Amino acid sequence: MKLPSKLGKRLEKRKKDNSFRRLPGKSQLIDFYSNDYLGLAVSENICRKAAALLEKENLAGNGATGSRLLSGNNKLYNLAEDLIASFHASEAALVFNSGYDANIGFFSAVPQRGDLVLYDELVHASIRDGISMSPAKAYKFRHNDHLHIIELLKRYDSHSEDAAVFIVTESVFSMDGDKARLKDLAQLCKENNCYLIVDEAHATGVFGQNGNGLVQELQLEEIIFARIYTFGKALGCHGAAVLGSRNLKDYLVNFARSFIYTTGLPPHSLATILAVYKELESASNVGKEIARLKTNIEHFKKCTLSNGLNDYFIESHSAIHSCVIPGNERVKFIAKELAAEGFEVKPILSPTVPQGKERLRFCIHSYNSFSEVEQVLTHLAIFIKQ
Repeated sequence: MKLPSKLGKRLEKRKKDNSFRRLPGKSQLIDFYSNDYLGLAVSENICRKAAALLEKENLAGNGATGSRLLSGNNKLYNLAEDLIASFHASEAALVFNSGYDANIGFFSAVPQRGDLVLYDELVHASIRDGISMSPAKAYKFRHNDHLHIIELLKRYDSHSEDAAVFIVTESVFSMDGDKARLKDLAQLCKENNCYLIVDEAHATGVFGQNGNGLVQELQLEEIIFARIYTFGKALGCHGAAVLGSRNLKDYLVNFARSFIYTTGLPPHSLATILAVYKELESASNVGKEIARLKTNIEHFKKCTLSNGLNDYFIESHSAIHSCVIPGNERVKFIAKELAAEGFEVKPILSPTVPQGKERLRFCIHSYNSFSEVEQVLTHLAIFIKQ
C-alpha cells in the first residue's frame, strides 16, 4: 500500500539531504564504531556465568510472560536491583527494558505541571522525548553553560512553593564524548534547591572505581536526585536502571508508563546483567579491560596530535572521540574511504547533529591494538586533508 503523501515527502527529503538511513549488516571490519567499549558483549565468560546462574535458579525460560506488575517479575529482578543499587551506592534501583524506556518513563512521569525542567542542549534524544511527554515547562541550556542555567532559573521562576526544578545532563555526552562539569552543577543545584538528574550511559564501565561511573568517581552520589544507567554500552548487555531513593522507585513503579505497560525482560537478559555486575564488583577480568581501554584512549589522543588532527576533534577523555567534518556527503565519503582500508567508523549526519557539525564518531575499545589506532588515524589524516 502506498504511503500517505506527507510521509513519502519526508522520505524523499532525507534522500535529497543525503541523510537517508538504512539498516546495516554486521561489519567484519576493525571496530571503531560500536559501544562495546570493554568487549563484554562477546565475552564467553559472561555468557557461561549467565547460563550457570539460570540453571542454579531454575529459570531457564525464554520470556517474562507479562509485565512486572502482572506475571513478569521473578527473583532475578530482585537480585539484579539489589546488586546494582549496592554497586552504585544508591538506596534503590529499578530496572527498565532499555535506556530509552528508562528515560521515557522517568521524564514523562516525574516532572509535573508547574515544574521546570532545564536540560543540556546535547542530551540524548530519549531524554528529550521523555521531557516532551511531561506537562512541565522545559527549556534547554547551552552546553555546559552554568551561567545560562542561572539566567533561565531567574527568568522562569514560578514563585510557587511546591514547584520543583529539575536540571538534566549526561555525565559523558554521547555525540561529543566530553564530560559535564558535575561538581559545579551539583553545587549550583544545592544553592538553588534544584533536583539534579544524570544519565551515566557512556560513563559506566569507563570512569570510576571498577567502572561505577563518573558520579561516584566524583563522590556526588549522595546529592543527586536520580541517575540513569544503561547496560547496552560498556556493559555489553541490554536494559537500564534508574537509581535513587526507595520513594522514587515506588513512584516510578506506580506512574512510569514505559515500566507499567510493557512485558518484562526475559530471564537470560537479567542473568546477563547480574553476571556483568558481579564481574565489575570483583574487578578481576573486567578491571584489566578497563585499564586497557584507558591506555588506548590516551594513545588515541597522542596519535591525533602527532597526525595534526587535534583541530578536527572535540576534546574528550572518554571512549568517544568525534572528528568534525562538515557536510553529510563529505563525512560519508571519508567513512567509506576508511572502510576500504579495513576500518569501520560511523558517520554521524545532520539532523542527528546540527548542520555543519557532521562528524566521524570514533569509539575506542579495550580490544583495539595500538597498531589499529595508529593506522586508522594515519589514513584519516590523509583523507581529511585531500
